[in-house]
Amino acid sequence: MSKVAFISLGCAKNLVNTEQMMALCRNAGLTLATEPEGSDVVVINTCGFIDSAKEEAIDNILAMGELKKKGQIRKILVAGCLSQRYQNELRESMPEVDGMLGTGSYGEIVPAIEEVLADKAPMRFGSIHAPIEELDRVVTTPPYTAYLRIAEGCDNHCAYCVIPSLRGKYRSRAWENVLAEAKKLSDSGVKEIIVIAQDITRYGTDNYGRRRLPELIRELCKLNFHWVRLHYLYPDEFDEELIDVIASEPKVLKYLDIPIQHCNDKILSAMNRRGDKEYLTKLFGRLRERIPGLVLRTSIITGLPCEGEAEFEELCDFLREVKIERAGVFPYSPEEGTAAAKMENRVDEEEARRRAELLVDVQSRIMDEYNERMQGETVEVLCEGFDPASMGYVGRSYAESVDIDGRIYFSSERDLDAGEFVRVRITGTMDGELTGEAVETEE
Repeated sequence: MSKVAFISLGCAKNLVNTEQMMALCRNAGLTLATEPEGSDVVVINTCGFIDSAKEEAIDNILAMGELKKKGQIRKILVAGCLSQRYQNELRESMPEVDGMLGTGSYGEIVPAIEEVLADKAPMRFGSIHAPIEELDRVVTTPPYTAYLRIAEGCDNHCAYCVIPSLRGKYRSRAWENVLAEAKKLSDSGVKEIIVIAQDITRYGTDNYGRRRLPELIRELCKLNFHWVRLHYLYPDEFDEELIDVIASEPKVLKYLDIPIQHCNDKILSAMNRRGDKEYLTKLFGRLRERIPGLVLRTSIITGLPCEGEAEFEELCDFLREVKIERAGVFPYSPEEGTAAAKMENRVDEEEARRRAELLVDVQSRIMDEYNERMQGETVEVLCEGFDPASMGYVGRSYAESVDIDGRIYFSSERDLDAGEFVRVRITGTMDGELTGEAVETEE
C-alpha cells in the first residue's frame, strides 16, 4: 500500500482541490501520510499567481528534491497553478519533478500516482473550462471550520491577473451539489462555513441565468452552522437583495471581503475593473448604513503602470476616508500573458514596494483606531484552543477570518474546548491584536 503526502500551497480554493485529491487517494486504498518523509509520492499542489507564490512553490519543490536525493521520498508530483502555467519550463528546469497535473486534471491524481510509481512521467493537462468535477473531500481544516467552494474559474479578466488562463471560465457548481455538500459538512459538526470562489457574487449567472447567492445564503442559514462567512464579493455585483440577506440573517457574519484593488478612476479603467471611485464610495456607505458593525476587508495593488504620485495619494486619502478595517496590500507584479504586463509608463519595482509600505502604514493607523474602538466591547469568539505562548486561549470573532486576519487572545476561568463559542470582553492589545477575558453572562 503506497504512502502519499500532500503539500497544499496558496489560497483556500487550492486547499479544497488538495482535499479532493486526498479523498481520491484514500478511496483508492492509498495511505495518506502526514509528513513527506517516508512517503512514496509527495504531491505539491502549487499556486502560480504572483512572484512570491511562485517562489514558495519552487522552494517546496527543491526541498522535496533534497529529501528525494536522501532516499526519504521516492517521487514528486506537482499539481495546480504553477504546473498549469509553466509546464514546459518546469519539465526542462526542474529534474526533481517526476510528473505534473494541471488545474483541469485534479480528478486524475490516482492514475498519475500509479504512473509515476511505475517510473513513467505523467503530464496530465485536461481542459480548464470543463464542467466542475464533483468529488469527495478529506477536510483538513479544524473540525469546526470548513470551506465551501461554490464556483470555479473567473470571467472578470482584470488586466493584471492570470487566473482566467489558469482556472478557466467561470463555472458555478450545481445548486443541489453545493447544498448536499453543505449539509454533509453541517452534519459533521462544522460550526463556521466559509463560502468561497474567485467571485461568489456571480454564483448562478452562468448556468441559471441569474444571481443565486442570496438564495444560497438563506439555505445555508437553515443548516446547523453557527457562522456563515462570505469571501470574495466583487463590488460591481452587489444588489439590494444581497445586502438584505447579509443584513437580516443572524448567522451571516458582518464581515465582507470585497477586493477593490484601487480607487482612482484611471487606474481602475486600466485594470479593466468595473465601477469607479464614486460607485465604491456609495457602495461602502450603503453597506455600513444597512449593516451595523460591518467589518470590511479588501485587497489593493500599488504601482500599476500609470499610477503616479497623485493617483497614489488619492488611494491613501480614500482609505483614510472609508476606513476599511482589513486590507491586503501588494506591490504590482507584472505577470507575463496579462494585459498590464504590456502597458507603458511602468512604475519602478522598488517604488511600487515603497508605496505598498506607505499604504500599510496608513492601514495600520486605521487598524489601531478600530482596536481602540473595540476596547470594552464584548464579542462572540470561536475558541481555537489554548495558546502556550500567551498562557491563555486564542480565537476569532466575526471580524477575523481564518489564516487571513489576526486573532484574539483571552483568558478564561474555566477550561475551554477548541470549537466552542465564548463571549469575550476586549481589554487591550498585543502586537496589534486584541486581548480580552471570557465572560459568562450576557452583557
